[in-house]
Amino acid sequence: MSGKLTLRTLSLIIGVMFVAACQHASIERAQSDAATQDIASNAVSIPYEKYKLENGLTVILHEDHSDPLVHVDVTYHVGSAREEVGKSGFAHFFEHMMFQGSKHVADEQHFKVITESGGNLNGTTNTDRTNYFETVPANQLEKVLWLESDRMGYLLEAVDQTKFENQRETVKNERAQRVDNQPYGLRFELNGEALYPEGHPYSWMTIGYVEDLDRVNVNDLKAFFKRWYGPNNAVLTIGGDINVAKTKAWVEKYFGEIPAGPEVEEPKPQPAMLEETRYITLEDKVHLPLLQITFPTVYGRHEDEAPLDVLADILGGGKTSLFYKNLVKEGIAVQAVVSHPCRELACEFQLLALANPAKITSLSTLENVLNETLKEFETRGVTPDDLARTKGQIEARTVFGLQSVSGKVSALAANETFYQTPDLIAEDIERYNAVTADDVMRVYNKYIKDANSVVLSVVPKGQVQLAAAEQTFERPVRKIEIAPTEVNDEEVFTSAPSSFDRSVMPEAGEAPVVEVPDFWEAELANGIEVLGVTSTETPTVTLTIGMDGGMLLDPEGKAGTAYLTALLMNETTKNYSNEALASELAKLGSAIRFSTAGRYSQVYVSTLTKHLDKTLALLKEKLFNPAFNEEDFARMKERVIQGLQQQAKTPSSLARRARDLILFGEENRVSLPDEGTLETVQNIKLEDVKNFYTKYYSPDKASIVAVGNLSKQAMVHTLDFIGQWQGNTYDFADYSDFPKYDENQIFLVDSPEAVQSVVYIVDKSLPFDATGDHFKSRLMNFPLGGAFNSRINLNLREDKGFTYGANSGFVGGKTLGWFEVSTDLTAANTAEGIAEILKEITRYRTEGVTEDEIAFMRNAFTLSDALEFETPTSKARFLRQLLSYGLEKGYREEQLAIINHIDKKTMDELAKQYLNLDKMQIIVVGDKAKILPQLNALSMPIIELSVENNSRETLN
Repeated sequence: MSGKLTLRTLSLIIGVMFVAACQHASIERAQSDAATQDIASNAVSIPYEKYKLENGLTVILHEDHSDPLVHVDVTYHVGSAREEVGKSGFAHFFEHMMFQGSKHVADEQHFKVITESGGNLNGTTNTDRTNYFETVPANQLEKVLWLESDRMGYLLEAVDQTKFENQRETVKNERAQRVDNQPYGLRFELNGEALYPEGHPYSWMTIGYVEDLDRVNVNDLKAFFKRWYGPNNAVLTIGGDINVAKTKAWVEKYFGEIPAGPEVEEPKPQPAMLEETRYITLEDKVHLPLLQITFPTVYGRHEDEAPLDVLADILGGGKTSLFYKNLVKEGIAVQAVVSHPCRELACEFQLLALANPAKITSLSTLENVLNETLKEFETRGVTPDDLARTKGQIEARTVFGLQSVSGKVSALAANETFYQTPDLIAEDIERYNAVTADDVMRVYNKYIKDANSVVLSVVPKGQVQLAAAEQTFERPVRKIEIAPTEVNDEEVFTSAPSSFDRSVMPEAGEAPVVEVPDFWEAELANGIEVLGVTSTETPTVTLTIGMDGGMLLDPEGKAGTAYLTALLMNETTKNYSNEALASELAKLGSAIRFSTAGRYSQVYVSTLTKHLDKTLALLKEKLFNPAFNEEDFARMKERVIQGLQQQAKTPSSLARRARDLILFGEENRVSLPDEGTLETVQNIKLEDVKNFYTKYYSPDKASIVAVGNLSKQAMVHTLDFIGQWQGNTYDFADYSDFPKYDENQIFLVDSPEAVQSVVYIVDKSLPFDATGDHFKSRLMNFPLGGAFNSRINLNLREDKGFTYGANSGFVGGKTLGWFEVSTDLTAANTAEGIAEILKEITRYRTEGVTEDEIAFMRNAFTLSDALEFETPTSKARFLRQLLSYGLEKGYREEQLAIINHIDKKTMDELAKQYLNLDKMQIIVVGDKAKILPQLNALSMPIIELSVENNSRETLN
């Protein structure tokens, strides 16, 4: 949020779980010869120019001509922390309303205009700010400024109670999908209530309480807009392939006439204070008990923030940390992390562990281990290696963060919004590098040792005895007495007059010339094919090694062997302990990661170029000398098992399991998760992993993709050791027969107390092709369900308010493909939502696509190339696709020809051929007691399905 250079960004994923006016002459400039100079010199910066319009709008411009694209960010200094008590969630709600059209932009046109321009867009809200952003081809910049200025200055004429009610339902669906229907989703709400005093701006979640969303109306929205959405409370940041003079003229034209809003004062920090430790318990639909201990600390950019971040990394930042050693490695916890998330008003120091129920019977045991680990840290102190790792990670993350225009623009926007200084890279590097061992110990003693905290236990429903301690804090009873604001539909809001006709959308400039990255090809001594791109934008190297086969090579009855083997490849080697390897990589700021997904086992490597040789030496060790010791195997196997048991309580995971089972049948490996099942994983022995490695970690079906600032010759030379790699040749069997269906059926997976129903509608279809019917079917599907403005999404989300989002698509792999519609529907509207999807597909097949929809599709697909190859990651993705599917470089030209010439007749024929409505199978994961009567009304066979053992029971 704060735009700081964080030492470590926490991303705990559980299941699917869960951001006075000056004259024009007042110009600030920051220039740098390069954005990637040596970190040690503290000279790294993002070049920018900053100025203000007379109405107070702050403008920041950043030139980057490396790719023909621009990124625009409008950040308003308002988030949920500016809300009134009893009107929580309003800042986020308002973010939704900003996409509902304005005086000169029709309903839903913001998404349509940007998508049709070949760009992408979104908006986000957190406690302290709301931002709206677009990335588009460079010739579309004026159009984006027209759109953003219209909703800044001309929104309220287009707002009415009907739009308001529709988006209220959408926001409620979003909360249900992301919070109420997700395991552990409510822990953030409970923790905030316990940590902060009632009425504190951080005591409620950004998405708000449902009862508060029900309380407000359209007049509240208008008042919120008038108070906070003036140009003097906003930062407009534009970066990329821009002409500065022309951009300034456009900014003045579109934003200069918008009047300033009310004066806005900077908020003052409000760190939390606890007079006692508070224990709270949440009973949830979970398998793994969770313990979270939260200490209040400081606020964003406080002098103690950096040492607290370093402390968090030492305690719980990966395999070098004390938490890993004492909790994860000992098998007590499946996952354990420490973080120090900071926001504008307050920061929190969080210790978090997912307990292994096979090893501990109470979270009190886990709490004791956490406390003992803190005491161990007091004795151990801070080592030179701790600080070296910090410096190495700072350098790498800084350089990698400069690879995209959007990343640089986002940093400039956030830093200006909160600290009135757009470029803080050098300052951040300096403050983290300046942290000493004494600083870390000082903040530990001040904020953590013997300090009061919030101790949250999340336990399976009905198992309160597992909590760390009896609850000592009760959630406050919310007694909000706010009279609803009367809705006056006759109230007229008149915006400022304009000197030009704003109803005319600007024409795009000349389309930029986008060329497929110029790549080189090579072959190593052992036959491994290498594709590479030499890119000099940042001094980094990213490479991947892909080995074909993946889970398709799993032994019979031991699904998950490939997945478990990849996990073990990330562990101890013959010459390095787990911790030693992690420490060396952290000091270099490098990453090496083995993984298996689908039909590929893959090795991912990223490093600063200057550390490439050292990083590849560690890769050599990991690739050729895995230890495969019993201790690591037992721990990884237990982690997989516990993860599978948690997935069994996660509706979205259950829905994917059911989808694959229905599409591919239990006789085929692809019907099971990459991880396997509880039964198959139990069958895997360490010897199976060793055998899998010996047989299938081989150059026989391997290929390499490399992107970096090295020449072909230099890159191939560094990969010579992989060219000496020898291994077995191998093959794998074809699939067994897939299930065939002659009628629609509903497969119901019961998820008691689910507040939403996860729905898939599926049918087998074509595998991937670049220029054949699979590709053409993707074009055909785009108006149906492939964009925000598609028929299915507009119906279910915007017209009916049944969902937060719905989409359809043709999914194609190397040998398999299918069509799917997916959405999360409100439980009460499950059957009605399914019926609406089927109606849309029927109408699309019967009436066909419109010419306007074809034009929309053409523009979206042809103009988006400017965004396709910006970062090393996107370049690597393109190369990997070439290798995986044996494509020629010129295939993109063939695709463009198809896009530009495909007609209505062809698309209508494709719809009739590949939208096999009578064979589509419907999968529903929801509360059987709530939704079964509805589903019966659809007049289809209903089969209750258990995904773990494929047992089926006909219900009608």
